[in-house]
Amino acid sequence: MSNILTVAEMGAADAAAIAAGTPGTVLMERAGLAVAEAIRERHRRCRVAVLCGPGNNGGDGYVVARRLKRWGWPVWVEASAPPATPDAKAAAARWRGETVSLGAQRQTDLVVDALYGAGLSRPLDGEAARLARTIPREQVIAIDTPSGLSGDTGQPLKDVAFRAALTVTFHRRKPAHVLQPGRGYCGEVVVADIGLGDTVSALSENSPDLWAHRFPWPSIEAHKHARGRLIVISGEAASTGAARLAARGGLRVGAGLVTVLSPPGALAEHAAQLEAVMLKAFEGEAALAEAAEAADAAVIGPAAGVTAATRANLITLAHTGAALVVDADALTVFKDRPDDLFAALDRDDVLTPHPGEFERIFPGLLKNSPERITAARTAAKRAGAIVLLKGPDTVIAAPDGRAAVNLNGSPWLATAGSGDVLAGLIGGLLAQGMDSFEAACAGAWIHAEAGAGFGPGLIAEDLPGLVPARLADLHGRPPIR
Repeated sequence: MSNILTVAEMGAADAAAIAAGTPGTVLMERAGLAVAEAIRERHRRCRVAVLCGPGNNGGDGYVVARRLKRWGWPVWVEASAPPATPDAKAAAARWRGETVSLGAQRQTDLVVDALYGAGLSRPLDGEAARLARTIPREQVIAIDTPSGLSGDTGQPLKDVAFRAALTVTFHRRKPAHVLQPGRGYCGEVVVADIGLGDTVSALSENSPDLWAHRFPWPSIEAHKHARGRLIVISGEAASTGAARLAARGGLRVGAGLVTVLSPPGALAEHAAQLEAVMLKAFEGEAALAEAAEAADAAVIGPAAGVTAATRANLITLAHTGAALVVDADALTVFKDRPDDLFAALDRDDVLTPHPGEFERIFPGLLKNSPERITAARTAAKRAGAIVLLKGPDTVIAAPDGRAAVNLNGSPWLATAGSGDVLAGLIGGLLAQGMDSFEAACAGAWIHAEAGAGFGPGLIAEDLPGLVPARLADLHGRPPIR
């Protein structure tokens, strides 16, 4: 499992390694070597300007310059200020090449941004700001994070930061590497091991390493009821497609028995288009409670209608014991009464809002939070349920503070109905007994992999059929202990 560390957590990991006997100069040598090797792996020998600031990020830059010079590259240092930390001074003392002032007008092929690291708290100014605005990103290799970018939020300070084609960071990613817009500023991110050992954090990258060991693969004795029973609540006759997309997602991800519960007037529309997915009519709360009695999980919201009936249906489902996936209209309908929604939920339930829906039930929270991770964590605690905040940097958060960020988001998923399939994937995993946080993480990852694998031209109807290939890839993974 790969943790994501805040700037403070990374500083603590550095300090712990030094306290355990690894000198800071040794860590700096390892960091600089990792950057130099990443450059050499991706580029032929060319002219390199290394921009060095006064701190340890600049110290890493002096090591990079020395390594490249040793390998015969034409390289020079452009210093914004003399080195100011003991380790940076030691690294600068070992540099025997040319040092000029920052912004020297020279032709260069590559620029190593070693001005400031992730802990920068003030905006770039002067020559550093000018260079950030003018150097083409394809020339820039950033050390740790592009200078001017907040390591904890991924936001450029005062909207000025370098944009890099490659960022080499150390030990673990930071929020700036995974949250937009920082993720876009960083380009390709390489995480180099510099020997800091294990680090525990409640924030993780969402990858199979986080949840594959708990994935609900069927045993040889499995039958359809043992593999989980999922229900999906349909809207009225003119709004039925979303429920079918969710149902097919749940069926493809492994739920043994999936049923669309439909208003009587929408029954014929569903019957003409459903095969392996079962269909049952209901009318009123008592009929819904009876139909949902044996369900392990339920999806409610996709095109359900922003109506009093949807609100009543959610409250009814909350009393059945089924784990709920609450999406779309079932969120919006509680816009003026979010506490009623939260009172009905428990820790097994999953909310899947996009930013607009998030604002409706958690007004002001996203805007007033430093970044999406904090917003999602606060929302999960407030709701007492899992919150999956959709976006190119989807965040999944639990009430206990655990959070994960999706790194495989795909722009091809920005199409109508895609979120309905995601709700179904999560519901299908919940129905099979997967832990809710892990089910939300797994569903988001599989969904993104399916979208990325298809690419241009993807529509939501394609997604359920793309899931089996992703499951086959997962099933072939070696067991994670």
